[in-house]
Amino acid sequence: MPVARHLPLATVVFILVLTGWGSSSAQQAAAPADVIFYDGNILTGKDLLTIHRERVSALAIRQGIVIATGTDAEILKMREPHTQVVDLHGAFAMPGFNDAHVHLASAGREKLTVDLVGAKSLQEMQTRIAAAAKAAAPGTWLRGRGWDHTLWPSGQLPTRQDLDRITGGHPAVFTRVDGHIAVANSKALELAGIAKNSLDPPGGKIDRDAKGEPTGIIRETAVDLIYAQVPPATHAEQRRALELAVQDAVAHGITSLQDYSTWDDFLIYEEMEREGKLPVRISEWLTFLDPLPQLLQQRAHHAADDPMLHTGMLKGFMDGSLGSRTAALNAPYSDDPGNSGIPQFTQATLNQMTVERAKAGFQIGFHAIGDRAATMALNAFAAAEAAVPQSARFRFRIEHDQVIDPQDFARYKSLGIIASMQPNHLLTDMNWAEDRIGPIRAKNSYPWKTFWDQGTVLPFGTDYPVEPITPFRGLYAAVTRENEAGTKSYFPEQALTIDQALFAYTQASAYAEFAETKKGKLSPGYYADFVVLDKDLTKVTPQEILHTHVLRTVLGGRTVYLAPAPQQ
Repeated sequence: MPVARHLPLATVVFILVLTGWGSSSAQQAAAPADVIFYDGNILTGKDLLTIHRERVSALAIRQGIVIATGTDAEILKMREPHTQVVDLHGAFAMPGFNDAHVHLASAGREKLTVDLVGAKSLQEMQTRIAAAAKAAAPGTWLRGRGWDHTLWPSGQLPTRQDLDRITGGHPAVFTRVDGHIAVANSKALELAGIAKNSLDPPGGKIDRDAKGEPTGIIRETAVDLIYAQVPPATHAEQRRALELAVQDAVAHGITSLQDYSTWDDFLIYEEMEREGKLPVRISEWLTFLDPLPQLLQQRAHHAADDPMLHTGMLKGFMDGSLGSRTAALNAPYSDDPGNSGIPQFTQATLNQMTVERAKAGFQIGFHAIGDRAATMALNAFAAAEAAVPQSARFRFRIEHDQVIDPQDFARYKSLGIIASMQPNHLLTDMNWAEDRIGPIRAKNSYPWKTFWDQGTVLPFGTDYPVEPITPFRGLYAAVTRENEAGTKSYFPEQALTIDQALFAYTQASAYAEFAETKKGKLSPGYYADFVVLDKDLTKVTPQEILHTHVLRTVLGGRTVYLAPAPQQ
């Protein structure tokens, strides 16, 4: 990667730090180790983007930090009677994945409600819901998530009547896989006061049939009208949901998560941390729309330098999703000419709120999928940098960045904006994205290589549970831009190399949360966070990447996941 020629000074320093420039070359530490891992094929992350990828066979760890790397002979000299020694049996290991965009609470709740992920038809969706309705106590709500009408032969959105037939009098609401629209049955609509004469809420939409009656589809902020009627989860239910989500993460090699759930969920993370039961590092995002005094109070609530848990950026929403046709576009959807999406702000209000929060020293990240939404986010960040010159250090982010106006690429670079992207989205979206936006806009969609080549920092994540938490689907998508069967491609010129994709999923994600000097590499002074895999990702085919399995996940030198022994 021709770094210095493309990047602003701050980003040049970032790349040099992450690739090892200026770091200690000492491979041996004087004090003994608490834990030693040896006989491995360990990719340290140092020099990942150069011809030489540093490989070692052993790591020495003390108090959760890597203190030395080297050969087995060098590192085993640091063994003392109390030292735990782990044989990796020649397996490939690398820095733990840092998922830069997840929703853990939503993912956990999905595991406790009706799972509609992968339903291949409306009938399959109805069958799953009907089974839950039969098992539910009378009058209780039915909830679930994960349906995707673009997978169905009909391609048609479900309706309240489709639910009424199988929900047995229960109020019911089911969120689409992207989280931006939902379908509710007639009972739920009635409880929420949604009827023929109801007005659309600001930033939302109630779909209606030819007679003006609600169809059951509710979009963006209109979804909140339904969920306001759903009884809140108990503390035990919330905790169980979060436990399931973090267990899913560590089983897939994730050692750090940048999460957007709720403040109540953050308090449960604190509870888990106090009990020593938090197996992953979490940077928790706060809500951009919340009042500034509340945000300041939440930021002060927990130590910012806690390596396991702290609050991070403010998350705001510019628009919805392409799959729901709620992403805000500069021109109408190619397959829905009367619709350009649903912006969530006026530019003036957005600018005012962004400047106010930048003055308070917050990092800010905006969900922006459509080109109009991305432009609005860039305008707001430009206003913040004009009003608060030091805010250039706040590492403002745009999340998703799926459709970009070509003239806005240079603005990402000049403003130093991080493009936080989820390559696994393409595996779902490539089936219909070009229909949504047409071939001209599609050329500038999911533009990983364009961002990379111009020096924009590019962290990767999954948007779990919109997509599965596994990073291997994202790596596969990043290096192929093909569907999982390898039968269809989507503008392959935007593909990355495996080294670039690994960098995005580790070191760039660390930079996005101000942790580049502690995460993303296995070098002295870094957290001993790593994953052991059954394949060397740098040497296998893309299809083999897709089918990689985690053998062990290690956080601070402690194994937090160990794959079950194979059946004999």
